[in-house]
Amino acid sequence: MAVSLEYEKAAGDPVMGIDEAGRGPLAGGVYAAAVSVPIALAEELLVGAWGEINDSKKLTPAKRERLAEAIKSTRGCRWAVASASPKEIDELNILNATHLAMRRAADQVGAEHILVDGLPVRTLPQAVNVVKGDAKSLLIAAASILAKTARDADCLRLEALYPGYGFAKHKGYPTKDHIEALSRLGPCPEHRMSFGPVAQPELEL
Repeated sequence: MAVSLEYEKAAGDPVMGIDEAGRGPLAGGVYAAAVSVPIALAEELLVGAWGEINDSKKLTPAKRERLAEAIKSTRGCRWAVASASPKEIDELNILNATHLAMRRAADQVGAEHILVDGLPVRTLPQAVNVVKGDAKSLLIAAASILAKTARDADCLRLEALYPGYGFAKHKGYPTKDHIEALSRLGPCPEHRMSFGPVAQPELEL
C-alpha cells in the first residue's frame, strides 16, 4: 500500500506529520520528527520528488538517507527533529519521553493541524493519531524517515565515543552481541538504566 494524502486532506491545511524512532533500543535518545508542507505542494511532491517516500522501515539505509536530504531541501517544507535523552527516558519512562520528543518537534514546526503515528499522544491532545500512519500518510512517512536517519546518525556518534558495544551495527537494539557487550563492559553513559537488559544483562543471554 502506497502512502497518500487522505489523512492530510481530512485534517486541513496547514498540517504536519509526526513520527518517532528509537523506543526499543537500550541506549541513546528517542527521536521524533515533524514535517509540514502545504497540501497543494504535497500533491506535486507525491508524484515527483517525494514519490518514493514510505514507512522508513520499508526502505534501505541508502534510500532513507537520499530521501531525508530530499525532504530537508524541499522549498516550502518545514521540518524539525527533536529527541529526549537517555536520562529523560530513565526519569520519565520511554512512553512519556517519546511524547516529549514529539512535542519538541511539533513546537518547532508549528502547523495548525497534526497527524501522529500510532496511538494518541498525551502532549499533543489536538493531534489525530493514525495507526500505522507511517505506511499511510505522506507527511508521517516523511517524518519517520527524518527520525530514523537522525537516530542512526547518533548511533554512529555513540560508536565513536564508546567502541566495543557495536552501536553502528545494532543501533542500540538488544541483540545477542549487544547483550554480550553489556555483560563484558557494563553500561556506558548513554545506556538506558531503566531498561531491564541494561541493569541485568546476564539474564538476557
